[in-house]
Amino acid sequence: MTRGTPLFRPEEIPVALDVFNAATGVGRPADPDYETAGAEVDGVLTGWICWGPTPCTRGTFDLYWIVVDTASQGQGIGGALVAEMERRVKGRARLIVVETAGRPDYAPTRAFYAGLGYQVASTIADYYAPGDDLVVFVKRL
Repeated sequence: MTRGTPLFRPEEIPVALDVFNAATGVGRPADPDYETAGAEVDGVLTGWICWGPTPCTRGTFDLYWIVVDTASQGQGIGGALVAEMERRVKGRARLIVVETAGRPDYAPTRAFYAGLGYQVASTIADYYAPGDDLVVFVKRL
């Protein structure tokens, strides 16, 4: 799914695969610091989300990765995955943090998070690369 999503740069794909493998236990024991959920349509994985508690915090969780197959985007799968994450962390999390890019092509992604009630907490200019800011969203549960 990450390879088929034009937003992800080539250097991000191995990172996504490593997180997926660590979270699901592919090729090694699953990392207990990662929690994960997937979405299937007709038995095919069409979306995936990974989150976990932020080290050295009390009740803060990071949404580490979310991806939906490009053919399935716009059908509510991403929103359902985020809702499932929020359901699973209820009672444990007080704050969820999401980091995303500030590039123009990420405008739909930022709108997605805003539409789910996440608010921009900060922006760091040129974080990922010149002209590619880091935008941090948060949601209090």
